[in-house]
Parts: sequence; C-alpha cells; structure tokens
Amino acid sequence: MREINVLWVDDEISFLKPHIIFLEKKNYKILPCQSGSEALEIFKSEDFDIVFLDENMPGLSGLETLAGLKEVKSNIPVVMITKSEEEYIMEEAIGSKIADYLIKPVNPNQILLSLKKNLDHSRLVAEKISSNYLQEFRKIAMEMNHVNSFEAWADLYKKIIYWELELENSQDGTMFEILEAQKTEANAQFSRFIDKNYPQWFQNKNAPVLSHTLFKTKIAPEVGIGHSTLLIVIDNLRFDQWKTIESTVNTHYKVKDEMLYYSILPTATQYARNAIFSGLTPKEMETHYPKYWKNDTDEGGKNLYEDKFLDTQLKRLGLSNLNHEYIKITNLKAGKKLAENFKSKANNDLTVLVYNFVDMLSHSKTEMEVIKELASDDRGYRSLTHSWFKNSPLLDIIKQAQLLKFKLIITTDHGTINVKNPSKVIGDKNTSLNLRYKTGRSLSFDGKDVFAAKDPSSIGLPSISMNSAFIFAKNNLFFAYPNNYNHYVSYFKNSYQHGGISLEEVLIPFVVLNPR
Repeated sequence: MREINVLWVDDEISFLKPHIIFLEKKNYKILPCQSGSEALEIFKSEDFDIVFLDENMPGLSGLETLAGLKEVKSNIPVVMITKSEEEYIMEEAIGSKIADYLIKPVNPNQILLSLKKNLDHSRLVAEKISSNYLQEFRKIAMEMNHVNSFEAWADLYKKIIYWELELENSQDGTMFEILEAQKTEANAQFSRFIDKNYPQWFQNKNAPVLSHTLFKTKIAPEVGIGHSTLLIVIDNLRFDQWKTIESTVNTHYKVKDEMLYYSILPTATQYARNAIFSGLTPKEMETHYPKYWKNDTDEGGKNLYEDKFLDTQLKRLGLSNLNHEYIKITNLKAGKKLAENFKSKANNDLTVLVYNFVDMLSHSKTEMEVIKELASDDRGYRSLTHSWFKNSPLLDIIKQAQLLKFKLIITTDHGTINVKNPSKVIGDKNTSLNLRYKTGRSLSFDGKDVFAAKDPSSIGLPSISMNSAFIFAKNNLFFAYPNNYNHYVSYFKNSYQHGGISLEEVLIPFVVLNPR
C-alpha cells in the first residue's frame, strides 16, 4: 500500500500531535500547517491526496482557504473541521463541494474513518460486493439447477442483473468473469426451458404474461376515462438498461409496480410489438387482419399499422370510448417537437408513445465503428443508453407528463443480446434474413443450437409457405451461411441482435409509475 499524503491545516495544530502520530502509524504522511495562506502556498507546489481544514482560523478563514484550494486543484477532497454548528457554515462548505464535515472535538478514529471513506471507499465497497456475490454465486448456481417455472426464471434473472450492476464498477475482473460465465450457463438452461415449455403456453397451459396478452392483463387495468396515462414502449429495451435509467426516471416518478414479462418468439419488432398492440398472436393477425399483417418475405414496412391494431384491441376490450392517441418517434427532431407540444396531450385518457431510439442504437452498432467502440460490451451498452436517455427528448416528455399528473407505464417489445458465436445454417432464397431466427423451407441447421418449430401455428406463428418452419438461435449464437462465412462472422460477431432465445431478449421490463 502506498503512502497517503495528507495536508492538515489548523491554527492550533500543535494540539493535534496525538492524532498525527496515530495516523502516521497507519501509513499516512501528514504535513501540518497553521494558516490558510501557508496552506495555499504548500498546496500549489506539492501533491496531496486529501486536505483536513479548520474552519475558524485567523487571517484567511477556512471557507476562504477552501475556495482557494478548489481553484488550484478542484479534484482533491477537502474535509472541513469546525467548532461551529451554524447552519450557514455547513451550507457554504457543502455548496463548495467538501468531501466531509466534522465537528470538533474530533478523535483519531473519526479522522481515520473520514480518510477511508474518501480515499478507500471504492475499494472497500468493491471488496464487500465481491465477497457478497461469491456467497450468492453458490445459491444462484443451486437455484439454476432446480428452476422449472416462468416465475422462477424471472426471479433468477433479476438476481443475475442485480449482481451484474453491483459488480459493474468493481475492479475485481475475475469476479466479473465468474458472473459472465454464470449468466452464459443460465442462458443455456433457459433455452432448454423455453424449448420444453414454450409450445404449451399457446394451449393456455399455465402461461406467463406474453406480448399478445400484455395489454389486456397489465395495461388495460391501469387506464380509464378521466385520468391520463402515458404508455411508453421503448423499442429493444432490456431489463438491465431499464435499471440503468430507473434512477433518472425516479426523480419525477415513483415505481408502483415492476415485473418481467415474456416476449413472444421471434423476439423481433414486427412480431412482438404488433402482438402488444393487437392483443393477438401473429397467426391470428394474419388470419383476421391480412391487410395489416406482413410476413418476413413480404415487401414493405412490417409495423405500419400498430395504431390500427390498437384501435381494434380497444374496441374488443370495451375501451373504444377512451380518448387515445398513438405516436411513433423515429428521430431526434420528432422527439423534440413532441416534448415542446406535450401539453396538448393533457386531455387524452391514453397516450401511446413508441420510441425507436434504442433499436436504432443497437442496429447502428453493427454499422458504425464509433458505436461499436462505445458499446463493445454490455457495460458500455448500458452506459451509452444511460447517456442517451439523460439528454434525450424522451426524458423531457416524461418531465412534462409528471407536471400534468400523467400515470406512466414504461415497457418494451423485446430485448437484445451481444452475439458471440456463429451457427451454420442453409436455406433457400426465400429464407428470412434475421441473424437470430430463420423461417423458410428446407432449412438445414445444427439441432443443438436452435429451438425449432416445424409447425409454426403451434406457437402462434404464420407459415410463409407450405412446409415452412421457424428456427430460433439459443444463447449468444447467430446464424451464418457457408458462403463467404469468415467475412460474415467477422462482421457480425460482437454486435447486438434480437429474434432468438436468451434471458436478455425474452424477459423484459413492464413498469407502472405514479407522478411524484
């Protein structure tokens, strides 16, 4: 451990000799001085890790000295020590960004605690988190071997994300690697769980909330005539990304209910989001609304009729009298315009806002080297999402909604995963292009890598042609064709994709919030 340099400024420094001896035995190097002016001269020429500063001194006061210290090196923590408990002094010191505030008389252990809190805090917290996760690791591993219900998988995934976020800023790279390995194993077992249980959910056998049942079971009970609700569907928002932006949202809203629901397969916008707004499976959409539904191989946009699907569902649920409006934001200009004019939505009972930025971000990562560098892993991806959200028109819209006393619902249609390993697939020219799922005839694939649905209707999906099937990539795999294989793999490896089966794609947030 290196020696820590401490500047201690007090006009009665001689009385603090026992404290200094105590700290020096703990490997702290103390440089004492007796005035603010002397402290400033020393501070300019020498390097210190922290400063202890008496508030009541002749000549330059502690607050005046503090201002001078901050002008020289604003990043060095300063601990104010004072006999006075007057509120204005505390406020002045805190406003000047002091690191700590101690009231005389102080004992050596108080000083030691302040040093550790300011200089060793990150290390001590990281060590404690690592220790706690190591204990929890065994519990999670045991749970993983016995989890056999959709509720238990949601609970387990919440635990994994909790520890991932806790360990995120830890310097313990080994512990983070252990967590990543555990998450990979969890995804492998989750894929087997989906393989075994997913078809049963479409026979109404103990099914979780799915994309096509979300509105009826979770959203409709939260809306009604006479009170305004803002439903925000942020495309491609994972649970860990929600937890990253949650604290910012909580400044304006408090969480009433938070849950994970299950995206249908494919975990792709045209399937999952259309299912949310229609309240129907893709197969039912194709059957009952063929003019609104398009299959993978059809020309044209696949999500052009979400507003029409919403209208039909509200009518079916007896909610057609709701004064509602559907809005889709696909660019910054449109987002800013809505933020500026959001007051015009005050009389809506239900305002539905689809915000596409996260989807564009994840896709652009594949195309743009800068985004690739900024979001090279899940930690970077979360950080980029958080930075975007704090500076986005979406946050301005949420602020406006809070002032207008809107209830807020935040959810998504599916998540996304950083794909690592290729899985070879062969199909005819009419096979769909998505990297995480394929639909078509005569598909050739590695059975251990996929969940295959030879009869798409059994899981609520349409067939694009006679004898066509669906396959879904498991874990962090992505499909690659044998032609130009190496180039294809190199191009898409470590990019964010969706459509397949993983905890990140399937288990997604649904949050109800009330205004503060």
